[in-house]
Amino acid sequence: MAVSLWKSLLQTTKSRLFLQRCVSLYNRAHGFEEEEIKKKLQQFGGGSINLSKEDNGIGVLTLNNPKLMNAFTGTMMLELQERVTELENWKDGKGLIIHGAENTFCSGSNLNAVRAMSSPQDGMNICMFMQNTLTRLKRLPLISVALVQGKALGGGAEFTTACDFRLMTPGSEIRFVHKQMGLVPGWGGAARLVQIVGSGAALKLLSGALKVDPQSAVHLGLAEETLPSSDETRSLEEAQAWLNQYTKGPAEVIQAVKKVVTAGRELQFEAALRAEKDIFGTVWGGPANLQAFAQSTKHK
Repeated sequence: MAVSLWKSLLQTTKSRLFLQRCVSLYNRAHGFEEEEIKKKLQQFGGGSINLSKEDNGIGVLTLNNPKLMNAFTGTMMLELQERVTELENWKDGKGLIIHGAENTFCSGSNLNAVRAMSSPQDGMNICMFMQNTLTRLKRLPLISVALVQGKALGGGAEFTTACDFRLMTPGSEIRFVHKQMGLVPGWGGAARLVQIVGSGAALKLLSGALKVDPQSAVHLGLAEETLPSSDETRSLEEAQAWLNQYTKGPAEVIQAVKKVVTAGRELQFEAALRAEKDIFGTVWGGPANLQAFAQSTKHK
């Protein structure tokens, strides 16, 4: 009896913590020195993470460091964390498109920063910092799409897996090149890749450092589709049109849909049910629900 009550309490606690999206995976108990690594990352500047939020509830996050194929500098990692916090608090948000400046996605980490912070402790702290940030990105109550133009390499490939969906343009590629650097993914990309394509396909992509073109990505389930245009502006418009299919309706309802799906993916079944119950309670009797009842729109 006591064991059963303890398990129930633990699952309820997990469910409540899950709903607090900004809770980090790592803290001091895991040896993570966040403030220390932030000071070090601040020393490696260049590039930016730009966020625009449209009135229709769609945000566009741009990785902007085109001289280095949008590779992440230290300050870009810090800015990404800030943008994620901003998105967590966007009450009117419904969807998010992430893309790279000047028609390429991202080539991973800036090697200058990597070489300067090559100690095992620094490496682990960067790993935990980016896993924290990208996990929060994945858990955003927004439907997110990575628009892959050009190349998504290494950490850039990992970044795409932190989105709900991936759209690719003609001639683009996703490639997990970590093995060629004597590494494995460290930003959570391997774990998320297994969830997306399965362990067998993930093992092939990682161990072979395979180039994944749009056709192969769609076949594997890594991408939803290939967009018609490779033009930077036009493909962004096409991605927005694609995302609009899934973001029609009130923001509070779209966010609730994303939350219940995330709970089902990340929590044990009983805890997911409890989370779903709590999320259901936030929209039942709400404005959208009452309006739907009044208009009898269930089957329209």
